Amino acid sequence: MKMLIAAALATTALCTAASAQEITEFRLGILGGENAQDRLASNQCYAEKIASALGVEVKIFTPADYNGVMQGLLGGTIDAAWMGASSYAGTFIADPEAVEPVLVKQNADGSIGYYSIGFARADSGITSLEDLKGKEFGFGDPNSTSGYLIPSIEIAEAGFSMQPGAYFSDVVFTGGHEQTIVAVSNGDVDAGVTWADGQGAWEDGYNSGALRKASDAGLVDMNELVQIWQSKIIPEGPFVLRKALPQDVKDAVTELTANLWEEDPDCAYGVAAGDAKDFIPVTHKEYESIVSARRSKIN
Repeated sequence: MKMLIAAALATTALCTAASAQEITEFRLGILGGENAQDRLASNQCYAEKIASALGVEVKIFTPADYNGVMQGLLGGTIDAAWMGASSYAGTFIADPEAVEPVLVKQNADGSIGYYSIGFARADSGITSLEDLKGKEFGFGDPNSTSGYLIPSIEIAEAGFSMQPGAYFSDVVFTGGHEQTIVAVSNGDVDAGVTWADGQGAWEDGYNSGALRKASDAGLVDMNELVQIWQSKIIPEGPFVLRKALPQDVKDAVTELTANLWEEDPDCAYGVAAGDAKDFIPVTHKEYESIVSARRSKIN
């Protein structure tokens, strides 16, 4: 991987003194989905590596919702972020020249996909969407791929109306993946959706994803939850960089991120929200279907 990325980059991975003068700081945005403190803790080692490579201070921004990161990238107040496919698509639709996708998480089996997972409490008696008639259903964030865009389309296409009161007693937004998981676990909503790679054991929250993060953090006991639905495979969200950044800055951040699993797997685990194989190159082409899906919801 190190040789592959090095060959793909046009310039050296380390910023020169001249480029360090072109930027005075580097701003890393972290999508919502878990509380700000945990997001900071999971990415602090990563920020420190970027700071060392660029020779400038790295600031981590943890907006309350996905839109905060999207607007930061569009407005030039955030330089880089790991995005969901839908939030990337929304950013691209707003301004195709704002950011460029450069890397994506590769799962243990070599795939670059994940799933929206529907789940409920194991003691609720709910085992499928059919059991949710007249019950409350929770989504995460309107700009989340697995927490809203894809499940709202696929569940509706399966014949379950998304209009509150039509099939579900209510359809609500919880605010993010972690909030949905906690809400279902606490019985505040009857069922919800979140994301996972679908690999490994359910009891662990799968190998990576929001369920794994919540399980690792001790927020939930996965044995108390049950899976009730799974989407078609979704392309993993990309790591994006603001296009206006100096090229050698983009090259340096791309290469150190691509090498993270080889050089510091513990740090990479936090960035990837669990176990993975690597971070590999990706382009806009992988997200054209999500851009089309997002446009369809707008229309």
